[in-house]
Amino acid sequence: MTKTEIDLGKIENEIKKDSFLNSKGLGNEVSYYIFDYSPKDELIVREYLENIKKRDKEIGDGYKIVIYDVYDIMIDLLEESEFLENCIEMEKNDGMDYLIESVNSLLKMNEDDNYFAKYIEENTPEKSIVFLVGIGKIFPFVRSHKILNNLHQVFDRAPVVMFYPGKYDGQSLQLFEEFKDDNYYRAFKLLK
Repeated sequence: MTKTEIDLGKIENEIKKDSFLNSKGLGNEVSYYIFDYSPKDELIVREYLENIKKRDKEIGDGYKIVIYDVYDIMIDLLEESEFLENCIEMEKNDGMDYLIESVNSLLKMNEDDNYFAKYIEENTPEKSIVFLVGIGKIFPFVRSHKILNNLHQVFDRAPVVMFYPGKYDGQSLQLFEEFKDDNYYRAFKLLK
């Protein structure tokens, strides 16, 4: 059994705790957590999350887990905006940096009330626990610290757990255990 499999087995007990559900001991601030894992175990984590979706059971005091795949949310917006087909041509003609900038502009990633924050705020029922996934799939278009920083500004009614394929030491994020992201101090490691 891998470390990731062992850690996944601990999540349900952790998120049932009153301290998790009620944000106790965090200055009454809503809880933001990161569950970091080896990128090699991505398929194990996806299977775990699929099983969570299928079970669709209540956790603790009537809480439900809501899973948002940020990559799928981005792709849906690109399709709705009829922007997805242009992406291939844009990358070919203008380069990847321009494409990333254009996608970030569409998502309004430089605004607190960006597309992800608005989507999660509008679609999260009361008594929820939010699981953010798809962080590895969305790279390099959107950086994880950007999602967390912006979401933290507008969403404070449910605990949030970001599933992160890489390392988080409580201060900095390292995607795929290779790419150093900006520092992020507002989240706690889900498992100590």
